Amino acid sequence: MQRNNKDFVQLSVILITRDEEANIRACLESVVWADEVIVVDSGSTDATVMICKEFGAQVYAHDWPGYGAQKNRALDYASGDWVLSLDADERVTPELRKEIEVAIRADAAPDAYRIPRLSSFCGRFMRHSGWCPDFVTRLFKRGRARFSDSLVHERLVVDGITGELSNPFLHYTYDDLEEALRKINEYSTAGALMMQQSGRHTRLRGAVLRAAWSFFRTYILRAGFLDGREGFMLAVSNAEGTYYRYLKLMLLNRKAICP
Repeated sequence: MQRNNKDFVQLSVILITRDEEANIRACLESVVWADEVIVVDSGSTDATVMICKEFGAQVYAHDWPGYGAQKNRALDYASGDWVLSLDADERVTPELRKEIEVAIRADAAPDAYRIPRLSSFCGRFMRHSGWCPDFVTRLFKRGRARFSDSLVHERLVVDGITGELSNPFLHYTYDDLEEALRKINEYSTAGALMMQQSGRHTRLRGAVLRAAWSFFRTYILRAGFLDGREGFMLAVSNAEGTYYRYLKLMLLNRKAICP
């Protein structure tokens, strides 16, 4: 997985993991062509670390400071001229690989690239519902971008010009309802903490109205109904996540006033 041939523009792939045994093998198989793979693990108790080492990845153990800060830790270990950031449940297709290899060797390449992402929900790839097209900036020149220090829903901040690729990578998110519910709880807690830290407030009525709007936007405005029953399930999940995020914010603020 590592090369020293200076005729190649080095590409580092970075990942953060915790108990990703079910996903990590397929993810690493999709990037075996990269010059190096960096993994920052936050206390996996399954076979995640063993699988990563089996593929020759460089694995580093750290505590959990949040998504943005953890991805920056992985970025600091990278040595390639270019960096591709992936999540363990994402896959680089052969078509995307070819496009990446051409893009990073272009004479006048921009500083970063947005890549379309095709995501699945409970076994169905979503073509609507606000999930498609879903562009994320993940490929960039090392030293020209860093991740925001967000607890969740981090973003890449690029110092320079961002281009766009056309081939998507695949995102196998939420294999079943149990996983969706677990993520709703995790993300709503982190989101509530971020809003509290920024001075946000809400009431119960606000949480209900925002949840209703989230469902309407996903299912109607973003044509989630065209994604069949999974589109309805996703709209409900988005509404739940919104409701719990604002409800938790309300309770956090109440606790801060009356500990």
